Amino acid sequence: MSSVRRPEASRQVRPMRTTDLERVHEVESRAYSFPWPVGVFRDCLRAGYQCWVMEAGGVIAGHAIVSVAAGESHVLNICIDPAWQKLGLGRRMMQHVMGHARGAGASRMILEVRPSNSAARQLYDSLGFEEIGLRRGYYPDHSGVREDALVLARTLD
Repeated sequence: MSSVRRPEASRQVRPMRTTDLERVHEVESRAYSFPWPVGVFRDCLRAGYQCWVMEAGGVIAGHAIVSVAAGESHVLNICIDPAWQKLGLGRRMMQHVMGHARGAGASRMILEVRPSNSAARQLYDSLGFEEIGLRRGYYPDHSGVREDALVLARTLD
């Protein structure tokens, strides 16, 4: 089922539930060439990671998975359905996960991003993330050559 994009629709972030996993996977599959399998999301829920969905207009329009440990948080996955992009949902989701990570005791947040993902890089830059490293060959690519990942971080204050 594809979502209908309605800019005026109500939006809320709530904890992910196991009943959301199929829709979360559908969103992931629409947004990414190499989506996480449903089992990985299920494992994240079982492991106690911070797992969130963004509801917009009555549908799941995005999700985020964040681990928090030893004073640091790591965005493992963040995704907004392409039908709902460019409406500020990614920014709202990031602000939500930063606040909850801070509340769970994290003083820093890190994440990886494809250098080719200019929209995400602009968002992270505007939120105060700075490049701290590079992971070579991190992301799969259809050409068979793996794409590097920029490692970004920011202090959660």
